[in-house]
Amino acid sequence: MKKNTYITFGIILIIIAFIVFGLVQCSAGQRFLKTAYSDVSGGLERTVDVYDYSGNMIATYEGKIDIEYSDYGNKVLFDMNGKRVVIYNAIVIVNEK
Repeated sequence: MKKNTYITFGIILIIIAFIVFGLVQCSAGQRFLKTAYSDVSGGLERTVDVYDYSGNMIATYEGKIDIEYSDYGNKVLFDMNGKRVVIYNAIVIVNEK
């Protein structure tokens, strides 16, 4: 390899190291990494509580749950133990264990 190739490769490694270090050090980066881990591993250990608009509990789900976020706010979709769960028009509280 040429000397310039080594220098370019070294610069790229330094840039990647700074990006990874920056992600780990800030809260937004930690959230991003946790979301990426959840996406890759099939979810995180969570408890999902579902309430109607009067405050009555409808259901509780526990296990390794992968949440899919909705921009519309009236639907929550998640996978739990290989089964798809879709909840419309309810109050959903998700707690990570």
